[in-house]
Amino acid sequence: MTGRPPRPPLPPPPRYGEAALSDVLPSVLSALGVRGEQAPLALAPARRVVVLLVDGLGWQLLCEHPQEAPFLTSLLPSATTLTTGFPSTTATSLTSLGTGLPPGRHGVVGFEMVLPELGRRLNALHWDPAVAPTVVQPHPTAFERARRAGVAVARVNPRAFAGTGLTEASSGGAAQRGADSLGELVAAAAAAVREGERSLVYVYHGDLDSTGHRAGCASDAWRYQLAHIDRLAQQLASVLPPEATLLVTADHGMVDVPEQGRIDLRDRPDLTAGVREVAGEPRALYLYVEPAAREDVVAVWCRELQDDAWVLSRDEAEAAGWFGPQVDDVVRARIGDVVVAARGPVAVLDSRWMPAQLLGLLGMHGSLTDAERLVPLLVHPAGPGPGPPPAPTSGEAQPEPAFGRLGGVPAPSVSSIERLPGSWPSSCSSAERWTAASPRLPCRWSTTMPNGAGWA
Repeated sequence: MTGRPPRPPLPPPPRYGEAALSDVLPSVLSALGVRGEQAPLALAPARRVVVLLVDGLGWQLLCEHPQEAPFLTSLLPSATTLTTGFPSTTATSLTSLGTGLPPGRHGVVGFEMVLPELGRRLNALHWDPAVAPTVVQPHPTAFERARRAGVAVARVNPRAFAGTGLTEASSGGAAQRGADSLGELVAAAAAAVREGERSLVYVYHGDLDSTGHRAGCASDAWRYQLAHIDRLAQQLASVLPPEATLLVTADHGMVDVPEQGRIDLRDRPDLTAGVREVAGEPRALYLYVEPAAREDVVAVWCRELQDDAWVLSRDEAEAAGWFGPQVDDVVRARIGDVVVAARGPVAVLDSRWMPAQLLGLLGMHGSLTDAERLVPLLVHPAGPGPGPPPAPTSGEAQPEPAFGRLGGVPAPSVSSIERLPGSWPSSCSSAERWTAASPRLPCRWSTTMPNGAGWA
């Protein structure tokens, strides 16, 4: 095999340690007075904090739907846009949030991953009880650290989540408060936040994500569900004590992938040559390859997917900062020899092992496009917002933020967003290209953040 064909420019890495999802809880603990925690988001001091994570509420999707989400979008002027880690998927993001660590440290590196140290695969959302959570994720969670510091800590999520491997790996140490309806969720959070002298309550809600997976994030069903989420957040804010702060964030965004953008490896022997095993998910694949085949596999995938994907060796993805500034040896072995991250409206499926439910999804995520990796951090009561913008690096004065910040970078107001014709197939309902009159707002499928900063 000859050398690799040219590949598209790499996206900026997640902003670990500056404005990433993994920075939220360390900053919250610092605001609660817990010593020794890094606080890159510089949240205001607080006695009580509720963190509501809405599965699938991407920054771009929220900005595009102010009518469906008037309460949430009213908080955008003081918001910060965060990056998730890679992959931008629930299992990885919840563990990044809960531990305050990038994936290269906490080790939950995807939806489906190979654990060489155990000689087996693990589906992180359907965790095998035979695999101890502390074997996969050995670090203390932010909730454990808060509890040791005297903070009352609780998590509010569906009762079926109690005691599961992912729950313990990502939020171990928090007292369980089961809630299977919106009313139960609000009541449980309102009670838990009033416990102790200081309190931290983590609330998870997943219906927006599941609706987007089934119906697509451009569907009426998704918009109607967003309206319910907006009412949930508003009601939760209304019942908190006056000394409490509500933070709203998400684990990833979402894109719709049309039928013509789907590639099934079952029918592509050219793409499976030299590949021993495939894991990950359709927009963030790990390829475990024969030792002598790595360069050939990278070259073939680059040639076949062209501009629709970033195809990197594991070493290249690590050097690019996708998994964080440090990747532990045991975690490195879990990452595929080749990493494939979708760039265009494509998904690489493998019906040889993926369940039918996964194969039939319309809305997807996992990659490093802005539509998938940018998530909001909304603050109520709305104060000065988390963290100041960075100081100007040139002699020119920087404009004041018009509508929130993108990891400390100003972003435009919702009124500046306009819909322009895009280059995606007209049959793809989510492929309408969104941009802004100001170039600071990333396009829906853009991979470049302002000023160059870059499923489940």
